Amino acid sequence: DNLLRRAACQEAQAFGNQLIPSSMPLKKATVFLNPAACKGKARNLFEKNAAPILHLSGLDVTVVKTDYEGQAKKLLELMENTDLIIIAGGDGTVQEVVTGLLRRADEAVFSKIPIGFIPLGKTCTLSHTLYPESTNQVQHITNATLAILKGETVPLDVLQIKGEKEQPVFAVTGLRWGSYRDAGVKVSKYWYLGPLKTKAAHFFSTFKEWPQKHQADLMYLGPTETPPEEPEEKPSRPPLYVRLYRRLRLYWSSP
Repeated sequence: DNLLRRAACQEAQAFGNQLIPSSMPLKKATVFLNPAACKGKARNLFEKNAAPILHLSGLDVTVVKTDYEGQAKKLLELMENTDLIIIAGGDGTVQEVVTGLLRRADEAVFSKIPIGFIPLGKTCTLSHTLYPESTNQVQHITNATLAILKGETVPLDVLQIKGEKEQPVFAVTGLRWGSYRDAGVKVSKYWYLGPLKTKAAHFFSTFKEWPQKHQADLMYLGPTETPPEEPEEKPSRPPLYVRLYRRLRLYWSSP
């Protein structure tokens, strides 16, 4: 693992050693880290495997750690301009950041900011789409971080879910909704049961709200095609007599 980290850091240092003009500011990267991902191991995984690579690359890195579920959505509403958004967590963190980003009033501007994903969560279905499978977790994280530095982008579809009252919710690979999701939120409440906390959360949720019935009306709309990028219009060349007049005026004008 240490050899993998060392090789990744050496590759990242090549980015950091590149000269940039004095007038050009450093690129800003905002990292949204979910420390609770991967059963509380996400913070350690990020600081050991991904953080050194980002700092060596010459980016101006700001790490924002979330304290509770849903906080990333609120933080995205207050976020200032950044050149790169990096999600360090699992599928839930991705869903929160994308939802917060697309809920902004200026989402058309912020949607052009590239989003990087460092898989640290227990469930990372998005990483299977973005990165090749790897049996080594350290290699998987370092490869994902290096891919962000190289600017390797992949366009992805986003699912929008609209309710009658609440704001719309956005998802990338999928969305969990209903009793199963409600029970999953309460898992941390039974922390004292150790490895049985997940089963306990579902067990007690089932008997507390029995029978579990949820009424819903679902309506599906087809996907919206991505609008084509408009080509930059080149200014038309002025007529010949206008160009002659301008040249003569410059020639006869006093120095």
